[in-house]
Amino acid sequence: QVQLVESGGGLVHAGGSLRLSCAASGSMRSINNMGWYRQAPGKQRELVATITRGGNTNYADSVKGRFTISRDNAKNTVYLQMNSLKPEDTAVYYCNADVRTYVSNPTRYWGQGTQVTVSS
Repeated sequence: QVQLVESGGGLVHAGGSLRLSCAASGSMRSINNMGWYRQAPGKQRELVATITRGGNTNYADSVKGRFTISRDNAKNTVYLQMNSLKPEDTAVYYCNADVRTYVSNPTRYWGQGTQVTVSS
């Protein structure tokens, strides 16, 4: 059983910063790609950023230059540093991880989500 637990969400004023963390635990052989998605009320879930095991990153255009994704492979943890936050960044943020266990091929697991609210 693999679990992803997120933390770090909250309420912040526009222009402020937050740092999200997502730790994976359980019986894992390796973690390939990790990422962050978000879903605002009434909208579809959208990609925010992804990072490979080797550290290659990809960002949505809407967050480039403001958000930074990173990971600590030793801790099985992915981070999302969010700066210069805007009200339109308000959403539930979900992390995911492509996990290879000892008994299965890579499977995508999701966290439970953490609320980020940016006030104007």
